[in-house]
Amino acid sequence: MSVPAAIDVKAFIDDRPPSAYQWLLVILCFLVVAADGMDVAIMGFVAPPILQEWGLSRPAFGLVMSAAPIGLVIGALVAGPSSDRVGRKLVLIASVLLFGVLTIATAFSRSPTEMAALRLLTGIGLGAAMPNTTTLLSEYAPSGKRALMITIMFTGFNLGSALIGFVAGALIPMHGWRSVLVFGGVLPLVLVPLLVCLLPESARLMAVKGRPAERIAATLGRVCGVRFEPGTRFFSQEPQVAGRTSVGVLFSPGFSALTIALWVTYFMGLLVIYLLTGWLPTLMKDAGLSIATAANVTAMFQIGGTIGAVIVGWCMDRTQPARVIAGAYFAGALCVLLVGAIGALSPALTLLVFSTGFFMSGAQTGLNAFAPGCYPTAARATGVSWMLGMGRFGSILGSAFGGALLGMGLGFGSILGMLAVPAAFAAVAILSTRRRDAVRGREAAAV
Repeated sequence: MSVPAAIDVKAFIDDRPPSAYQWLLVILCFLVVAADGMDVAIMGFVAPPILQEWGLSRPAFGLVMSAAPIGLVIGALVAGPSSDRVGRKLVLIASVLLFGVLTIATAFSRSPTEMAALRLLTGIGLGAAMPNTTTLLSEYAPSGKRALMITIMFTGFNLGSALIGFVAGALIPMHGWRSVLVFGGVLPLVLVPLLVCLLPESARLMAVKGRPAERIAATLGRVCGVRFEPGTRFFSQEPQVAGRTSVGVLFSPGFSALTIALWVTYFMGLLVIYLLTGWLPTLMKDAGLSIATAANVTAMFQIGGTIGAVIVGWCMDRTQPARVIAGAYFAGALCVLLVGAIGALSPALTLLVFSTGFFMSGAQTGLNAFAPGCYPTAARATGVSWMLGMGRFGSILGSAFGGALLGMGLGFGSILGMLAVPAAFAAVAILSTRRRDAVRGREAAAV
């Protein structure tokens, strides 16, 4: 196949249908995100038996629950600039190895303090993995299918969270809570050799960094199924930005208001999702359901989110993505209100928890697909990871706030009713960016 002597990597990818290798990349990133989802959600499912075995109060266990989200913030803030500097592949593989090993180590914790420390370190690995899968896939996905491919990848997070719920329901009665943590740590370690062998580096980043053309040709040709002629040059058409560093780009003209809107939206969405996934099993157990039933019902939140993510991504590729995301957040707020109103013993609980996950996780996943297109290649991982990092303060607050509310004696309906407020605020925030700033930033990114 004859190709031009100089190739714009982005335009080359956008002008071709996805190859088999690009779909393989979706699968690899899907598996990483699934392992991430399992380890992020795992403490919510093992919390009830740990509380019982160690004789802890719920507020006291809030330290353990909030440790991993703190690590997620650290990992995200460090991983983005590191990835923009040294490459997506190396940072991603190191992060998967880290959180796999430390999740297994957490199974052998002997005290809440030790467990909190291990969860903090685990969170650093988890925080570094998510933005790099998002960024890498966004740089290989053609523009017409980008949101769909990224949201398909992110269904791995929901399915991983759901899987660990079903695993917890099966393993805890027979083998105890430690077996669930071992299971959650082994799976990411199995992925590491596959990532080393099959994961490509970003051709767009290599072009921006001026890497040898032969290396770019080999990587891009492998992914797209093309053989390039000797001497082919590669470039990435990038906008002129005011920031000298990748972090500075986030607050340069055309990006600043959009950056703040993404942070606020992600914060509010994660506050709701983490409080639900972290404390919903305990809330339902207190309301009279068994641990196994509570775990299975909570898993329906993740299954709903899986389906919602794909539908939201499909809609985002066909209409204004911010409006799609906002609509899903508004619908999620309504579902949260209804879950609180009907109570934990209602026959409709499973359906409404499913619907809440459909809209809330669907919107949150859509936001992950939306963010990479807002920034240029040299700052893309930083933009995505700092959105995740700053937004993670919402997950920290949600995890700790849930324990505090339970300690105050608030019931199922009261806590769920409160969560409708941040869900609605997330919808408002994604729409609140000044239009000229958002449009200018997205056009400048040219992704």
